[in-house]
Amino acid sequence: MKLYRFLSADDTSAFCHKVSEALSKGWELHGDPTYAFDAANGVMRCGQAVTKEVEGTYSPDLKLGEQ
Repeated sequence: MKLYRFLSADDTSAFCHKVSEALSKGWELHGDPTYAFDAANGVMRCGQAVTKEVEGTYSPDLKLGEQ
């Protein structure tokens, strides 16, 4: 099955580390990254979709970050 995650965080190195960690665990980039101003918090936010093929059957209880 193919899993999908959308990673997001403030525009800091922590976001890059979050994406790098996912890539090191076998996730693959899906589409272009996003970048937007979060007016409520006054910061820029980044986002990146990632996908991964895994064995098994999908369940809403599946912990995507643990895959």
